Amino acid sequence: MPFLYTWVTLIIVLVLDRLSKWAVQSNMMLGESQAVIPGFFHLTYILNPGAAFGMLQGQKWALVTVSVIVLAALFYFQRKVPQRQKLMRVSMGLIGGGALGNLWDRLLTGKVIDFLDFRVWPYIFNIADSMIVIGGILLIILLMRMKEDTNDESPF
Repeated sequence: MPFLYTWVTLIIVLVLDRLSKWAVQSNMMLGESQAVIPGFFHLTYILNPGAAFGMLQGQKWALVTVSVIVLAALFYFQRKVPQRQKLMRVSMGLIGGGALGNLWDRLLTGKVIDFLDFRVWPYIFNIADSMIVIGGILLIILLMRMKEDTNDESPF
């Protein structure tokens, strides 16, 4: 059952995202920052009204629409991925789980809960954001490798 790779990954990402956000909200005040590795990594609880890197601030419905389109595309295309492309299915689950986690926040509060604060980077993000980026990079690498290997079957 190759479909399970996508769905199990998506569910694991969603559960980790929701649990981490619940833990932050339950144990921290909005705006509070706790040093994990002083000067390098902190947990800083913020509510982000935009997308990654502060883009599209206050554009809740545009971001909701993009999330729904991404999820619909993933659900459609994951059925077309050859059975042996398990890693591609995992990458799609990472992206889908992250998109669903942030969509959940946007629909409930209009903002996304962010808390991962690496002080060498000016942005604060969350598990969902991380999984979207990791899944996206993995998907791009896999698609590029497929294109280079003309003997490989098309992913879609």
